[in-house]
Amino acid sequence: MTRGTGDGRPGATDARGQVRPAAASLPRRPSLVDLSAEALTDVLSRLGEPAYRGPQIEHWIYRQFAGRVADMSNLPAALRARLDAQYDVWPLTLQTYAVSRNGDTLKALFRLADGVCVEAVLMLYDQRQTLCISSQAGCAMACTFCATGQDGLTRNLTPGEIVGQVLYLARLLAQRDARALGLQARAARVSNVVFMGMGEPFHNYDAVWRAIPRLASDRYFGLGARRITISTVGLAPQIAAMAQEPWPVRLAVSLHAPNDALRAQLVPPARRWPLREVLRAVRTYTRRTHRRVSFEYVMLDGINDHPQLGADLGRLVQGLPCHVNLIPFNPIPGGRYQPSPDGRVREFARRVGAAGIPVTIRVKRGVEMDAGCGQLKRRAAVRANGCGSAGRRCRGAAARVGRFPSRARSGR
Repeated sequence: MTRGTGDGRPGATDARGQVRPAAASLPRRPSLVDLSAEALTDVLSRLGEPAYRGPQIEHWIYRQFAGRVADMSNLPAALRARLDAQYDVWPLTLQTYAVSRNGDTLKALFRLADGVCVEAVLMLYDQRQTLCISSQAGCAMACTFCATGQDGLTRNLTPGEIVGQVLYLARLLAQRDARALGLQARAARVSNVVFMGMGEPFHNYDAVWRAIPRLASDRYFGLGARRITISTVGLAPQIAAMAQEPWPVRLAVSLHAPNDALRAQLVPPARRWPLREVLRAVRTYTRRTHRRVSFEYVMLDGINDHPQLGADLGRLVQGLPCHVNLIPFNPIPGGRYQPSPDGRVREFARRVGAAGIPVTIRVKRGVEMDAGCGQLKRRAAVRANGCGSAGRRCRGAAARVGRFPSRARSGR
């Protein structure tokens, strides 16, 4: 049964199936990105300003990527001064970053207003620029192969903290500062956003769905809903609920095993929602939306990569409009898992494909720069002794791995 949070949306659910919202703590200064259109209009009304100032401010934030109120040059100076005295534009600042050797991946560690840190990853391809963002600081799902999951959940992110990750790195591309960092950027705009960073997006359902319009709508960032993908470990009630949402974003479901016994060892929420329930929810989603779903499967050496498991996976998802994405594992230093050999991954893919299922092997990215979820966060903590476990308060690590050029980090 789906439970509500007061507005008809499903409540957050932890790895044991308990509805337990993790409230986001209030920032020290509110950010303009966290204000809805209605809230921004109310602020302007209290300041004695006309309502048309709202779209002007939104244009500066979502299209010009202004990091300071002072940059909003068509606003009256008095209004800029009053807003600047009360609000930050963005609710985050860059703490540190790392770039892959071949310049196709950047991982950023952001510090939020209360000292909590989250990660985002920008991946550059020939035809697209994909941004992987976080929905929570830490994660309650406790997946055994994930650095973030091992450190637990600190809190949910606000809609502005979610959107802010996109705006910060979109500005990096738009201002052509990417090459100064060693990135081989081929275009000046983010083309895809995936909720596959820190946290379980459906554990922060309400904030994620308040962020979606700001990313998709032409009034705001203008990415388009079909260029956004939400990934879940399999919270069945929220998968079914997503089919009712007005924005046609894409769905990815992390399976990681074709049977309940193995899956429960890797993904603890599987004890609450076995595969039959997850796939029932997926069928509901595909039937109502007529959209294809992606199944994610991380390849762990000697754990879930036997060819027979590939054949089992193919049979499991037969009949669904789907695609299987095999993910090379980014090993965690000191962790118990290792990535599957390339040959075994190819044979696994062949077995999945033999069932008539489209299957791809994700290109390896960022192994040498801790691109796996939560790994840069851990490295910054070790070097600076400030970030603590994933999502906890973060300080003092900037410049340990790198700094953005001054223009790219000019926001508060």
